[in-house]
Amino acid sequence: MPPMSPAVTDAGGDLFAANLKGALLAVASSAFVGVSFIVKKKGLRRAGSTGSRAGVGGYGYLVEPLWWVGMVTMLVGEIANFVAYMFAPAVLVAPLGALSIIVSAVLAHFMLNEKLQRVGVLGCVLCIVGSTVIILHAPQERTPSSVEQIWHLATQPTFLCYAALAVAVSLLLMLYCAPRYGQTNIMVYVGICSAIGSLTVMSIKAVGIAVKLTIQGINQAGYFQTWLFVTVSATCLVIQLIYLNKALDTFNTALVSPIYYAMFTTLTILASAIMFKDWSGQSASIIASEICGFLTVLAGTVVLHSTREPDQTLSGDLYTPLPPTIYWHIQGNGDIGKQKEDDSLPCDFITVVRQDYFV
Repeated sequence: MPPMSPAVTDAGGDLFAANLKGALLAVASSAFVGVSFIVKKKGLRRAGSTGSRAGVGGYGYLVEPLWWVGMVTMLVGEIANFVAYMFAPAVLVAPLGALSIIVSAVLAHFMLNEKLQRVGVLGCVLCIVGSTVIILHAPQERTPSSVEQIWHLATQPTFLCYAALAVAVSLLLMLYCAPRYGQTNIMVYVGICSAIGSLTVMSIKAVGIAVKLTIQGINQAGYFQTWLFVTVSATCLVIQLIYLNKALDTFNTALVSPIYYAMFTTLTILASAIMFKDWSGQSASIIASEICGFLTVLAGTVVLHSTREPDQTLSGDLYTPLPPTIYWHIQGNGDIGKQKEDDSLPCDFITVVRQDYFV
C-alpha cells in the first residue's frame, strides 16, 4: 500500500484537532448548563413562593437574582456550545450534553433534596462510556466555505420538510396541547423545547461557521442569509427558554433533564444528518458504533432517572386533591384502624389538612 501524502495526513490531523476542540468545549458547556439547571430551579422556587409560578404563566422569576445567576451560567455554557459547533459536527457535540445530566443529578441530590440512589451511579457511568464512544467515532466534518453553501444545504427539500414538520408540531403543542395538558404531561413542554431546539442548533451552527469564516478573513456579514440565521437562532432560543422554564417549574428536575436530553439530542442528530449529511462517506461499522454510543448514553439517562425519587414539594393550598391511592390511620377509643388502597374512596376526596398528616 502506498504511503499517504502529507497533504492528506495534515488534513486528517486538522480535522481530528478540530473535533477535539469541539469535544472539550462541549464538555465545558455541559458542566455550566448542568449547574444552571439547579440554580435556575432554586430561583424558580423562590419566585414561586412569593407570586405566580412560571408553570402557570407567572414571570416573577424575572426579578429573582438567583434565577439570573442561573441564566448567566447557562449563557456561558451556551457560548461554549456555540463555539463547539464551529469546530465539530452536531453528531459529536449534541450527545455530549448528557454530561450536564450527571452534573445536575449530583447537584440536585445535595441542593434540591432530589435524592440520587446508588444505582444512579451506574447511569452516570453509562453516560460517560457512551459519550467516549461517540467522541472516538465522530465524523470529521468539512466546513462550508461560505454562508451561501450553508443556505443551499438548508433549502434542500428534505430539510425543508423536516423544518416544516418541526414547526407544525411545535405550534400544535403550543396552541392546543399546552393550555390543556401542559401541567400534567411533561412531553408537551419538553416536546416544544426539543423540536424548536433542533432548528436552533442548525441555525446556530450556520452562524458559528459564518463567524469563523469572518475571523479567518472571509467576511460573511454582507450576506442576507447570515442575518436570517441570526434571527432564526434568537427566535428559537427565546421560545426554548420560555418553555424550558415552564417544564422546570412544573416537573421534577430529575424528570425534565433526561427526557429533554433524549428528545433534543435525537432530533438534533436527525436534523444535522439531513442538513449537513454528517454520516456521508462513513462506513457502516463507524455509523453503528456512533449509534451504539448514543444508545448507551440514552440508557444511562433512563437508569439515572428511574433511580431518582419523585419531587416531594407540597402544594401551598390546604385543599388539594389527594391521589386515588392513600394510606391512612384512624385512632379512637384505644383502637387503631388502618386502611390502604380503599377502592370505595372517591378520587375527588378533598383534604382538610395538609397531606403531611397522611402516611
